[in-house]
Amino acid sequence: MNIANLLRRSAADHAGQVALRLDDTEIGYGHFADIGGRFAAHLRAVGVAPGDRIGFFLPNTLDYLPALLGVWQAGGVGVPLNHLFPDGPLRHAILDSGATRVLALPGDVARLESVLDGVGSGVEILTTGPGGGFEQAIAAHDPRHDVVPRLDRDDALLMYTSGSTGVPKGVRQTHRNITAQVDGVVDLYEITAADHVLNCMPLFHVGGLQLASLPVLLRGGQITFMPRWDPLRWLDLAKRLRPTYGGLISTMMIDVGNLTVGSPVVLDSFRVCMFGGSRTPTAAIERLAAGTGIEGVEIYGQTEQSGLVVSYAVGDPRRPDSMGKPLEQVVRSRLVPPDGGDDLEPGSTEVGELWVQGDAVTPGYWHLDVPEKWVDGWFRTGDLMSRDADGYLYYVDRIDDMIVSGGENIFPQMVEEHLADHPDLAEVAVIGTPHDRWVEQVTAVVVPTREGLTPDEVAEWCATNPNLRGMHRPRRIEVVDALPRTGSGKLNRPELRRMFP
Repeated sequence: MNIANLLRRSAADHAGQVALRLDDTEIGYGHFADIGGRFAAHLRAVGVAPGDRIGFFLPNTLDYLPALLGVWQAGGVGVPLNHLFPDGPLRHAILDSGATRVLALPGDVARLESVLDGVGSGVEILTTGPGGGFEQAIAAHDPRHDVVPRLDRDDALLMYTSGSTGVPKGVRQTHRNITAQVDGVVDLYEITAADHVLNCMPLFHVGGLQLASLPVLLRGGQITFMPRWDPLRWLDLAKRLRPTYGGLISTMMIDVGNLTVGSPVVLDSFRVCMFGGSRTPTAAIERLAAGTGIEGVEIYGQTEQSGLVVSYAVGDPRRPDSMGKPLEQVVRSRLVPPDGGDDLEPGSTEVGELWVQGDAVTPGYWHLDVPEKWVDGWFRTGDLMSRDADGYLYYVDRIDDMIVSGGENIFPQMVEEHLADHPDLAEVAVIGTPHDRWVEQVTAVVVPTREGLTPDEVAEWCATNPNLRGMHRPRRIEVVDALPRTGSGKLNRPELRRMFP
């Protein structure tokens, strides 16, 4: 089934209600479907065929989702392009996807033309906003009400990974992948038409699109967008609009917690406020709760899994350090020892790599064969976890981030968890760097909250923490003003390794 059918059905059922909001502008469900139908008519009139790719190089704007509806309604494939991509990854994603058209802000046209100079002359750029090519396209056509048929296995999106370890990979997401994912989120979090999401997560990632936006649209709720992250603006909107649903990547959560820890505010409207994107230290979770009253709901997922696959159901008490349980309606899962062998049983204290299969899991990468990621139909996530006797999962680390020091396996994020308790540190990151005896050593890169904090002071504090002794003790400590991040806000460990060889 084409997901456009489900979106148009929801729009018809809630035609008089607000669908989208940005600043003081609102779009109702009826208008949302009308714009989508007009853009579908334009695409079909200019010869866009089923399966053709249309790029979206946009921040969170009011044109984004109606245009995506139009692409799907016309049988096309949406290509959300990371608005924070450097030129090289952006050029690769556009050319690799074969996008024939790209929607963009007027201010980004010159950059796109420069990026594609000499290699992308066949790509048409449609500007959004007043008087732009997108507005002209929808004004020139009456809305179509028919939807081009697509099968469950047909691609609906190509989402490009941030590419911190190389060129971005285009992750194929089918109509079945997305509808299964969205249905799982609606069921888990009990989304209804009464829900209102404050969406500060970008639409070019699964968190902003499949987790925060599409479930709410399919149930008739409201979406309020933030085009860019601003913790003060987020606090203002949360207090004024009283959203019931939302999410923060770990970096955003740390920003809000640091802002409110000394001057708390009451944010009691959220039914569900998710956090994730990378492992979040317990200290940051506690700061958010102390500063806002929000008891966050941990989430885990990947682009290759179309979004969320591990979390807590509404009312399910959070277990310290656990991400929750797998969403069994969208994936089956297993933990496999990194060095091979039999699957780990629930309750085992050992660590294994999470393997998944199911309706939400991508059928593969676009124009790229990566056979090592699949074993007998199972997708290898690359994430190391443990599991308790009740089936709750505990994130440990990326399999390729593990430090081997003196023959011992050390997981950086477990060291970060304890180091984050330091009262004068805002953020911490741990990587392995060369050591002449131990081969690798634990190296901590820290962002202080107090001016003048020295590596020796951090080292003295570590010596008093029983969890940071032996091989887990940071033998090298570097103080920086900020940690490098990928376009999605995640810690960029490869860049850290380049900074501190």
